[in-house]
Amino acid sequence: MTMIIPRQYPPVPLLGVSVLCHQKNEVLLIKRGKPPFAGHWSLPGGMVEVGEPLADAATRELLEETGVSAEITRPVETFDSIQRDDDGRVRNHFVLTVFCARYMSGEARAGDDAAEARWFLPQDLADIVTTPGTPDRIVRLLAGR
Repeated sequence: MTMIIPRQYPPVPLLGVSVLCHQKNEVLLIKRGKPPFAGHWSLPGGMVEVGEPLADAATRELLEETGVSAEITRPVETFDSIQRDDDGRVRNHFVLTVFCARYMSGEARAGDDAAEARWFLPQDLADIVTTPGTPDRIVRLLAGR
């Protein structure tokens, strides 16, 4: 029996992955097509499936959302993304593990939950609407790669 856990007001935190895919001086972002943060630019990623190793989930999600294949490295960061409603109840709680990845192949295109996929220079991130902390995370993690 498969248990479906709602993404809004979940009874437990949900496990996801994000991928900081880079080539030369650019990073690949997707414009989120669904809540939370629909319309915001973000690192590609999504939910880990039961029995799926984190790195495999990162590889799968990157390909599904962007059409890009990359060399996934070790996890570089894990953080909580928690949003509360006006009453203070937890609306969303994701635990996200970020992987850095070096671009290998594929043409960036929106797929799966993404409304758009595009390469950005880190200095241009201040001019777009992103998910919370994304520009700082990208600059910090690229500096440490």
